[in-house]
Amino acid sequence: MSTPIDAYIEKNQGRFLEELKDFLSIPSISTLPEHRPDIERASEFVAEKLRGAGLEKVERIPTEGHPLVYGEWMGAPGKPTVLCYGHYDVQPPDPIDMWDSGPFEPTIADGPHGRRLIARGAVDDKGQLMTFIEAFRAWQAVHGALPVKVTVLLEGEEESGSPSLEPFLEANKEALAADVCMISDTGMWDIDTPAITYMLRGLVYVEVALHGPSHDLHSGMYGGAVINPANELTRILGELKDERGLVQIPNFYDDVLELSDAEADQWANLGFDEAAFLASAGLRTPVGEAGRSSIERIWSRPACDINGIWSGYTGQGAKTIIPARASAKLSFRLVPQQDPHKIYDGLVTFLNRRTPPDCRWEFKSHGGSRAVRVGTESPYLEAAMRGLESTFGRKPVLMGCGGSIPVVGSIQRILGFDSLLVGFGLEDDRVHSPNEKFELRCFEMGMKSQAAILSEFAAMPARRVTPPRSTVA
Repeated sequence: MSTPIDAYIEKNQGRFLEELKDFLSIPSISTLPEHRPDIERASEFVAEKLRGAGLEKVERIPTEGHPLVYGEWMGAPGKPTVLCYGHYDVQPPDPIDMWDSGPFEPTIADGPHGRRLIARGAVDDKGQLMTFIEAFRAWQAVHGALPVKVTVLLEGEEESGSPSLEPFLEANKEALAADVCMISDTGMWDIDTPAITYMLRGLVYVEVALHGPSHDLHSGMYGGAVINPANELTRILGELKDERGLVQIPNFYDDVLELSDAEADQWANLGFDEAAFLASAGLRTPVGEAGRSSIERIWSRPACDINGIWSGYTGQGAKTIIPARASAKLSFRLVPQQDPHKIYDGLVTFLNRRTPPDCRWEFKSHGGSRAVRVGTESPYLEAAMRGLESTFGRKPVLMGCGGSIPVVGSIQRILGFDSLLVGFGLEDDRVHSPNEKFELRCFEMGMKSQAAILSEFAAMPARRVTPPRSTVA
C-alpha cells in the first residue's frame, strides 16, 4: 500500500540518484594510503547528508585510522532507539581493465531488471547506506520528525578490517545504547523478494610467505638442483583440501554444527536455483565439500580459499629466475562455534609440518571475526518483516549469507543487542568485482522499506531504557 512517504521518494528519486552518483565518484579506498584524502571527502559527504536528513549532533570522529561519522535524532520520547550502521569505504577497483566504464565514474546501464547503476561501492555499501539516510529525509519532509529515536554510525575502515571500530564501541557504550541495530550490507532473495539475513560466516585472513634461497637465482645455473619456493608453496597449498573438498587443517571441523531438521527443510523449500547461481559467475559446475548443496556450502559450512598468490618475475617478457620467496593470501570463512584463533593456529601447524628443507615461513594476520547467528524470535525482526512485506507485497525470506560483517558480532558482544541485516543487493551485483552494480529498483524499494520499517518500530514499546545522550568520544 502506497504511503505519502512512498510518494515523496518516487517524486525525488532522480535527485537521490544524482546524490548517490556524487558519493560514488569519491574513490574512498580504505586499504590504500594514497586515498586518505578521498576517505576524508567521503566522510564529509555522509556527514553533510545526515545533517540534511535532519539528524543532530553530527560529528566526524577522528581515529588512528579513518574517521567515524556519528549522528543522532532523539525527538521521539518513549519510542525505541535504532542504531543504523554502514560503511563509506570501498574495495580497490582492480583489475581496472575488466570494467566497462570507470569504476569511479558512475554509469547508468540497462539490464534484465531495468536500469542499474555501475560503480565501485554501488551496492557495497554506499548505495545501501543511502537507503536509510534518504528514508530519514523522507520522514522529515513528510511528517517533520522521525517516528523513533535514531543513532547512526558510519565507518571508513570496514574494507580494511575495522581496527578502530571495537575501541570506539567500548568507549561509547552509553552513547550507542539502542534497542536494535539496522544494517543494510546484505542482499535480497531475488529482485521481487526481500530478505533478512540471520546467519553470517566469520573470517580469518592470513598472508603467508615461504622463504628459500638468500636471493633470486639464475634458473639455468641452479634450476633442478635447489629448492624453489614457488614450486613448494603451490604444492603445499594444494594439500589444504582433499579429494572430497574437506579442509585438512588439524581440528578444522571440531566445532562445526549440522543444520537442524527445521532449517534444512526451510532451506530446501526456498527454491534455490543452483544453475542460475553458477551462471551469474559464468560457470556451470558446482564444486566444494562433497555431499553438500551449494546453499549449504555458502551459508552453513566453512571454506578455505587462496585469494592471491605471487612469486618471482611477473612482468612482461622473460626473466628466468628461481625466486627467493613465494607468497599467498588465504581466507577462511567460518561458521558458528568456530574460533578464529584456533583456525589460525591450525593453519600455522599445517604449514610448519610441511616446511621444506632450508626454508622458513612468515605469517601476517589481516584480522578475523567469529560467525554470527541472530535469533529469529526477536520482535524487532518480526516488525522488520512486516515493513518489508508492506513494501514488496510478499513475505520476506530468512536466509544465510556466506560473507562476513564483523560489526554484527562486535555490537552483540560489546553493546549487548542484536542487529537486523536487511539488505537490498542481488546475487549478481558483482560485489568486490569489476562492474559492481546496484539495481535502481532495489535502491527505490530499499528507501521505501527503510521508511516502512521505521514506522513498524514506532508501534513498539522501547525495550531498554536509553540513558541521556552523552557526546561520543
